[in-house]
Amino acid sequence: MAEQKTNVMRLLEQAGVAYTPHTYEWDGKTAPDGATVAKGMGVDPGMVFKTLVAKGASGGYYVFDVPVEASLDLKKAAKAAGEKSIEMLHLKELFPLTGYVHGGCSPLGMKKKFPTVFDETCILYDTIYVSAGKIGFQVEAAPGDLIKASEAITADIITED
Repeated sequence: MAEQKTNVMRLLEQAGVAYTPHTYEWDGKTAPDGATVAKGMGVDPGMVFKTLVAKGASGGYYVFDVPVEASLDLKKAAKAAGEKSIEMLHLKELFPLTGYVHGGCSPLGMKKKFPTVFDETCILYDTIYVSAGKIGFQVEAAPGDLIKASEAITADIITED
């Protein structure tokens, strides 16, 4: 794959954040799930974070980043967002709201800035991976840098196994 620079990479550079770009193969039709992406890049799935978008009871939108093999706990996520409840965004609403497609959603560079929460497990790693805003592309950076660049907070937001 030719070296392509995504908007997420440009934003990280503008913020002075050191990152490493990564690519992975996909069939060009269906976005692979996060565990497949992690395996394709040969990294621990706990280090690869998927970006989920949800809507709160108040009507506000929120972004949650969780390890690819974990599930978002809606009650914990609502608490972290200061909402009574939240529900996942319908797939058809994702692109018009964020500018990203399913499988290429990043916590950085959405059309509008939304409150963002990373699962607290991100700090267990020196670096983590998030989507670079395009299917087939990931960026690897220090969790603290990604949290700062996305103006995020951390909280326990995943379900217990």
